[in-house]
Amino acid sequence: MPKTKFPAVISTFLLCFCFWLLLTWSFEAQELAAGAVVSLAAALLSARFFIHEKPFWLFNPAKFGALFVYVFVFLGELIKANVDVAKRCFGGCTDVNPGIVKVPVDLEGDYARAMLANSITLTPGTITLDIAEQDGKSYYYIHWIDVAETDREKAGDIIKGRMEKWVRRIWQ
Repeated sequence: MPKTKFPAVISTFLLCFCFWLLLTWSFEAQELAAGAVVSLAAALLSARFFIHEKPFWLFNPAKFGALFVYVFVFLGELIKANVDVAKRCFGGCTDVNPGIVKVPVDLEGDYARAMLANSITLTPGTITLDIAEQDGKSYYYIHWIDVAETDREKAGDIIKGRMEKWVRRIWQ
């Protein structure tokens, strides 16, 4: 079992504690103490699995700012996808052309690829089925509710929207 490094524990603790504060929005001593204990336990148990190098990368203002902007970019894509799927459902589901498309992805690193794949899956109408490496390039196989474009590049632009650009800013 890999040994947990102290900076990774501290970084994970700070991140968990920040989420605790955002979720509870309580600054009473009892709540803060409970949040610290839970965050420390989560950090001790999970830091070695989540942080492999550069434990304080997110505390870089540029990376944190990109993550902050990405939340709003993702919410915009999420709203667009929800409206699209709702129109299809209320329209009798007649304008549905489901299929699987192979989309090129220009991201380096497992964290970046996983973040984009999960973001695509969370938007209604698309599910990332597989991440494949072929000839030094990454591709996603995505089930799409309406295959409006068969060209890989154009389909990728439609499906990924602005998310890929912001994920790249966060992780690279």
